[in-house]
Amino acid sequence: MSSVLARVLCRFLAVALMVLPWQAAQAGMIGTGQAMTPAGAQGERQTVSSYLSRAQTVSEMQALGVDAQAAQDRVAALTDAEVRTIAGNIDQQPAGGLVVLLLVVILILLIVYR
Repeated sequence: MSSVLARVLCRFLAVALMVLPWQAAQAGMIGTGQAMTPAGAQGERQTVSSYLSRAQTVSEMQALGVDAQAAQDRVAALTDAEVRTIAGNIDQQPAGGLVVLLLVVILILLIVYR
């Protein structure tokens, strides 16, 4: 009886191996840039958002006719590369160059969403 059971079980396993799908796992090395991108992008997005929430920036946007909340929503919708570019410009600006940077941010937002 056990030899009949063993034969049936072996046939079942052979058919299952042929019929059921195989999934191959692949592993590979990733670079530091790939591993750090989400955290870095989130920090850069926070930098741009905090810049747009400053009182001076909000007053400049209102003077130009841009709603501050709409600008925040558009920053949330930007890609990581676009946020990285804007955050890099914020970090490179001197303390008095905020108006120029604000105009650059608004220009990029208008180009992206037109």
